[in-house]
Amino acid sequence: MQSRLQPGEVILSVDGRRLDPAIDLGRQLTGPAERELLLQVLDAEGKERSVTLSPITYGQFRGLLYEEWIRQTRAKVAELTGGRAGYLHVRGMVWPSFERFEAEIYKEGHGKEALLIDVRDNGGGFTADHLLTVLCQPDHAYTVPRGGGPGYPQDRLVYARWSKPIVVLCNQNSFSNAEIFAHAIQTLGRGPVVGVTTAGGVISTGGTGIMGFAFLRLPFRGWFLRGSGTNMELNGCVPDRIVPMAPEELAPDRDPQLAAACALIPKASDEAELGR
Repeated sequence: MQSRLQPGEVILSVDGRRLDPAIDLGRQLTGPAERELLLQVLDAEGKERSVTLSPITYGQFRGLLYEEWIRQTRAKVAELTGGRAGYLHVRGMVWPSFERFEAEIYKEGHGKEALLIDVRDNGGGFTADHLLTVLCQPDHAYTVPRGGGPGYPQDRLVYARWSKPIVVLCNQNSFSNAEIFAHAIQTLGRGPVVGVTTAGGVISTGGTGIMGFAFLRLPFRGWFLRGSGTNMELNGCVPDRIVPMAPEELAPDRDPQLAAACALIPKASDEAELGR
């Protein structure tokens, strides 16, 4: 992200009000997002200049921080894998996140041998089966059209398809449908899962109104692993490689879970090559 204010510059006034140590700068800068702020600034060379800023909402700010985190994380993955792997974060198991996921499959996967699929800090939703359809569509044939090269008719596919290796990341903040997805990746043997055990909160929650003035959340269905019959409620997905993470390691350049997932890329790619 870029700012029109530069390091070392001093804000002298906000909307004509001169600042001093007794004035709360945060309060002066807070207000409706629609208004513009006129700042008087002293630059590093001792010259004054005027800067007009258009404030944004807290939600917009969080969105910008998220996009910057994505950019930094992708750069780190490229560095750690030598450009062999792409990175996709699924922010929520909801339709906008899935549409972004499908749109970015080819963009981030172009020329790559594998993808890191990250469902950390994903609160859940309903799109696990849609993600699995993208990642687990059977690769049963290829076609050669008249005058064309080998491929497959894309209009026959339900969604864009990624059949190359994947590594999935999850953590304690992966809830509900995000946990179902992580469990499914293990059950189907689609790829290794890295991180820490998910929350263990899988109840397909719904709710009901109470006399028109309240809403009561209610569990609707239980989810059980095929084969073992394990209830996913209170039994989170246990990663194949458990990597704890301290608060000071949240930045992409210090993320041990990301590093561990990247370390699995050569193995995942080699195993896929042997299976062809």
